[in-house]
Amino acid sequence: MATIKDVAKLAGVGLGTASRVVSGKGSVSPATLARVKKAIDELGFRPSHAARALLSGTSRMVGVYIPVLSGTFYTPILQIIDTELRAAGVHMVLAFGVGLGDERRQAIEGVEFLVERGCDGLVVMTSALLEEDVAALGAKSGQLVALNHSFDSMPDQCFTVDHALGGRLAARALLDHKHRKIAVVEGPRQLEDNRARIDGFMSELRDNGIDPAKIWRLESDFSPAGGWAAAKQLLDSGYPCTALFCANDEMAVGALSYFQEAGIRVPHDLSVLGYDDTPSAAFSAPRLTSVHMPWREMTQNGINALLNLCYDMRRPVTREFPVSVTLRASLSKAPGVKRKAA
Repeated sequence: MATIKDVAKLAGVGLGTASRVVSGKGSVSPATLARVKKAIDELGFRPSHAARALLSGTSRMVGVYIPVLSGTFYTPILQIIDTELRAAGVHMVLAFGVGLGDERRQAIEGVEFLVERGCDGLVVMTSALLEEDVAALGAKSGQLVALNHSFDSMPDQCFTVDHALGGRLAARALLDHKHRKIAVVEGPRQLEDNRARIDGFMSELRDNGIDPAKIWRLESDFSPAGGWAAAKQLLDSGYPCTALFCANDEMAVGALSYFQEAGIRVPHDLSVLGYDDTPSAAFSAPRLTSVHMPWREMTQNGINALLNLCYDMRRPVTREFPVSVTLRASLSKAPGVKRKAA
């Protein structure tokens, strides 16, 4: 396999000159440039990634850490990240945890893996890392962007969405449809964003005269299987409700599936509301009403900020992302409430 030394020898130039041509950095005369390029073609020279990184001082790779590689939530976000990076001539390297259980250790090891691979920058989408873990990265923390989490030490490098508002909007959607007997399936309580959306939901109910202490609540795991099991427990409990709020779409889809098997008509007997507005929400049966969280806008702006930090780009960056509710077939007026004529 030809090396950069072979190229320099065939072109009759110094190693430094050949390196400047390959890296695209530094001035070279047109005649010398032509000779080096001819030598590259004749030798079929193709620099390895390590060589390119050494010559250019950059790997053109960005590392991404997520807590788990499963479900329908992270896949669209990873696709957005990869699309944005490839458009900038940068590649994504992925590390991920294995789910709940020692999440902090998993996150630290995942980030260390990405740093050891020579990634120019890092994207972390986890609440498991602490301020001290970021500080331990030293200078590399200056090329890190956090998605869906905030660190006090680097607010300009953090991009998140308003989960408290999302929870409030979920409650308002149910209240606007005259639901007051409500059940809730929440995600893991140790997750900060889950707590924020549930707190917002309960606060809105309280502000409208509904005692959160009287709401049927169950903690689950953000999975379709968890939603299925929660829906079964709800029906088995005999709790009289007209609407179910699930703290993410995957649990809501699992609940819809169980209700269908149990003969519960959604939304005629029971309305179901999800959260995130992932692609699966539009294709469930019935189609799922969900709180639309601006994951695309958050992710794109986070990547823009990281590209600016790592490669001196001048991409626009904003941090205000609107939250809304996407109304679909799974939500209707509470049973017994007269519907307006079409």
